[in-house]
Amino acid sequence: MAATLLSGCTSAPGAAGAPGAIASPSATAPENPFAAGGLQDPSGATTTDATASALSPTRVRIPSIGVDSGLEALAIGDGGRLDAPVDYDSAGWFAGGVRPGQIGPAIIAGHVDSPTAPAVFARIGELAAGADVIVTMSDGSDITFRVTGTAQSAKSQFPTAEVYSNVPAPELRLITCAGSFDTAIGHYTDNLIVFAVRL
Repeated sequence: MAATLLSGCTSAPGAAGAPGAIASPSATAPENPFAAGGLQDPSGATTTDATASALSPTRVRIPSIGVDSGLEALAIGDGGRLDAPVDYDSAGWFAGGVRPGQIGPAIIAGHVDSPTAPAVFARIGELAAGADVIVTMSDGSDITFRVTGTAQSAKSQFPTAEVYSNVPAPELRLITCAGSFDTAIGHYTDNLIVFAVRL
């Protein structure tokens, strides 16, 4: 299954909060028109708690940048791309992938801006290693992740292996748009990915 993260991100240029360029990851996928091919097969995820696998994330908080958002369930849409959240002020999680807290990389995505104002992930470019990301589950429990790093890459060179490869512990990826706004295509040129591990 192939996908590009993130579809959407069609906001008007010039809205506040777009992150600046940062270092690219050490390994990136080959350039291709579909960017992030090879989503992790969610059936490969394992958990030691059967109850945990039935839970869904309902909220994400990032205290250091003022994010406190409900979570929409996101799916792969037309063209093999992960749909962006419908609400610019709401983040969403890839419901077809790993649930936060399970073994593997869970995905939360959000807009950086809207046609009129900054959106839910407007300040995500400010996140630094050591910042906490708190995901609230449907049973009311909180799972805390700690940011370990960030990467920005062209959508045509999305770091698939870095984002979706199997990992031996629960991890989290936050994804938004970045770079320049290309008026010819109505999208940003880059993706910004934040990597975090469960505490």
